[in-house]
Amino acid sequence: MGYATGQFGKNHLGDLNQFLPTVHGFDEFFGYLYHLDAMEDPAHPNYPQELLATVGPRNMVHSWATATDDPTVMPRWGKVGKQKIEDAGTLYPERMKTVDDEIRDKAFSFIDKAKQDNKPFFVWLNPTRMHIVTHLSDKYEAMRNSQNGWSEQEAGMAQLDDVVGDVLAKLKKDGLDENTIVVFTTDNGAENFTWPDGGQTPFAMGKGTVMEGGFRAPAIIRWPGKVPAGKVENGIMSGMDWFPTLVAAAGNPNITEELLKGKQLAGTNYKVHLDGYDQTPMLTGKGPSNRHEIFYFGESNLGAVRIDDYKYRFIDQPDGWLGAKVSIDVPVLTNLRLDPFERTGWPQNQAANGSMQYFDWFRFEFWRFVFVQQQVAKLAETAIEFPPMQKGASFNLDSVKAKIEAARAAMGK
Repeated sequence: MGYATGQFGKNHLGDLNQFLPTVHGFDEFFGYLYHLDAMEDPAHPNYPQELLATVGPRNMVHSWATATDDPTVMPRWGKVGKQKIEDAGTLYPERMKTVDDEIRDKAFSFIDKAKQDNKPFFVWLNPTRMHIVTHLSDKYEAMRNSQNGWSEQEAGMAQLDDVVGDVLAKLKKDGLDENTIVVFTTDNGAENFTWPDGGQTPFAMGKGTVMEGGFRAPAIIRWPGKVPAGKVENGIMSGMDWFPTLVAAAGNPNITEELLKGKQLAGTNYKVHLDGYDQTPMLTGKGPSNRHEIFYFGESNLGAVRIDDYKYRFIDQPDGWLGAKVSIDVPVLTNLRLDPFERTGWPQNQAANGSMQYFDWFRFEFWRFVFVQQQVAKLAETAIEFPPMQKGASFNLDSVKAKIEAARAAMGK
C-alpha cells in the first residue's frame, strides 16, 4: 500500500534480532525491548556487573529494514537478517527522565522523511509514561508541590499529555492533521498494585488479572470527517481490531479475506487468520461493533470468555497478578451490562463481594455455557487450519479445550 512504517518506544516481543520490528513489517525502530524497570537493573549498586554480558538487558536499539540478508551472527542476539541494527545505548535512571523526548523526536524525524518522500506513514509511538519505575526530570518534578499534592503519577501523566500534545501540534504544523488518524490507547488495565505510580481503575482488580480491571483500557480516536467528535461508543472492541480497521481506512477493506487465501507482502507469503475485525462501521457511527467475543488469557491460560454482554470466568486470582491462579469447578457468570464492576458472583468468591441471590439468577442462565464451548472450538479450529507462524513458549489450545470440558463436567455434577 506504499506506507512508511515506524515503531518508536517500547517493543516487548523478544530481544533477539529475529524478533525486532524491522523484520516484522516496520521500516524503522527505535526503542527498548523489555519492561521499563528491567532496563535500569544494571545501574543499581547490588547488580553483579559480570551478568551483563550473559543475561543482562539488551541496550536500546535503532534498526532499519533492508533488502539485503546480513548473515552476521551477533553474540546473544542471533543473525542480523534483513535489517541494519545500531546499539542505541543504555537506558538508566538519568536517561529515563528525558528518554520520551528522544523517542518523540525520532518519530518526528521519521514523519519528516515520509513527508519528504511523499509517502503516507504509520507511526506506532510508545512512550515510557506511565510505567514503573518513574524517574521525573526537573521540569515535571517541579510540578509536584504542597498545593496540588501530586504524586509521581500525576506529574508523569502531565509529561505523557505533553507528548500527545506535541504529536497533534506536529501534525497541524505539517498540514497533516485533517488527513491523519490518531489513536490513543494502552495495552492493559491499571497496575493498581503499584499505586500511586501504577494508577487506579474503577473496574475489578487490575493488570495481570482476567478481571475487567486487567483488560479494560481507554481508547480515543481522532479521524476528522469520519468519527463524530465527542461521541462515546460502548461496543466491544479489542486491540486486535486496529489492524484490519486501519488497513481498511488506508484503502483495503478486504485484507482479512485476502490473508485467509494467502497474500504476498514484502517478499513473505502470509496465509493467516486474523482475530481482529474491521470496526469502521462502529467508529464512524454507521453500525454496531463487529465483535461479539473477547478471550481473556492470563499469560498462556484461558481465564475467561466474554460473549456479548455475558462473561464466563474460570479462575480466581484473590491475590491479583502476583498471586496464584485458582481453578474453580463452576465458572462465574457475569452480565457486564448489569454488573460492569464484577461486584456480584458467588458470595464466598474472594474476587468480588458476592450476592446471596446470585444462584437464583445463575440457575436460569446455566444454559448459556454452550456458547463458550462453541467460541473456543471456533478459535481452536482457526489455529489448526492456520497454525501460528511463530511458536509460542507456552500457549496450547489443547489445554484450553480441556479446561472447558472439565468445567462442563463439573457443572453436570
